Amino acid sequence: MRPTVHDIAAAAGVSLATVDRVLNQRPGVRHVTREKVETAIRELGYIRDVAAANLAKGRTYPLVFILPASDNSFMHGLNAEIRQAILRSSAERTDIRTIEVSAFDPAALVSVLEGLSQEKRCGIAMVATDAPEVRDVVDRLVRAGFSIVTLVSDLTGSLRHHYAGIDNIAAGRTAARLLGRFLGARKGEIAVLAGSMLVRDHRERLEGFTSVIAEEFPDLAILPVLEGRDDPEVAHMLVADALSRNAGIVGVYSLGAGNRGLVRALKEKAVDRTLTVIAHELTVHTRAALIDHTIDAILNQDAGHEVRSAIRVLKAKADGLAVIEAQERIRLDIFLKDNLP
Repeated sequence: MRPTVHDIAAAAGVSLATVDRVLNQRPGVRHVTREKVETAIRELGYIRDVAAANLAKGRTYPLVFILPASDNSFMHGLNAEIRQAILRSSAERTDIRTIEVSAFDPAALVSVLEGLSQEKRCGIAMVATDAPEVRDVVDRLVRAGFSIVTLVSDLTGSLRHHYAGIDNIAAGRTAARLLGRFLGARKGEIAVLAGSMLVRDHRERLEGFTSVIAEEFPDLAILPVLEGRDDPEVAHMLVADALSRNAGIVGVYSLGAGNRGLVRALKEKAVDRTLTVIAHELTVHTRAALIDHTIDAILNQDAGHEVRSAIRVLKAKADGLAVIEAQERIRLDIFLKDNLP
């Protein structure tokens, strides 16, 4: 049977009120009495049920999600998962709000973070733009007692507490291996569509992709990266232009978003040739493109898992509890037409 606060009070020879003050680190307890209570806690092996204590106190966790504002199907999905978490707020004792900032805009992100620094401390989950000025304000917030989780894209060398996202270097390597194996003995050039090299997840995917192509598929040449800023219209224009100008393209790797534009360009400009196409994130648009053979494989991260993970970690940090790393590892899924969920 688990020991209770009554057992601690009896073992230490103090009142329940004194035990409560020690457990909640409140003043008003003499040093010698505090030591008696802490000794009883250790000897009895008492483990505090933080969740029950917070429920009894009616505590809520203020959380802020900072997301890029863009016409991006994956981010729309991430937003939808946050809205689902808001619906669960009463049961999970969270108070969640979202703030949107311009995509790939470090100054806009810094402005939002500096605004939060003037408010009551909260947990922050953010899709990071990897820039020195963002890192500086994140580090200041952490030192001031804010808990910060990066979501989807990490922040190099910062003091953030946790990253809720996939291993993007591994994702890029996986994309390269799939593309190379699908192409077999074919030679030619590979077009790469990114959002922006300002975000770490896109840089890491490109790093993993180029390393495997160079090591294992030397007959494939990677063309200069097209930065579509995750905008379907810009992506369409860039990919359509590349396909029109270069008949040697045999494969396409879309490592960011903007895939609606990619699919439209492929259907317009690649009707007379066979291309192998790997893209990221399973959305209604990429699902349809898998089914009709416009895209060959999709690498996917579970947005719902990322949101739930960020919430769990921020709550654990607020309570001073350890994070269960295995529970928070975000899996990379590979979807073909044949195994769509």
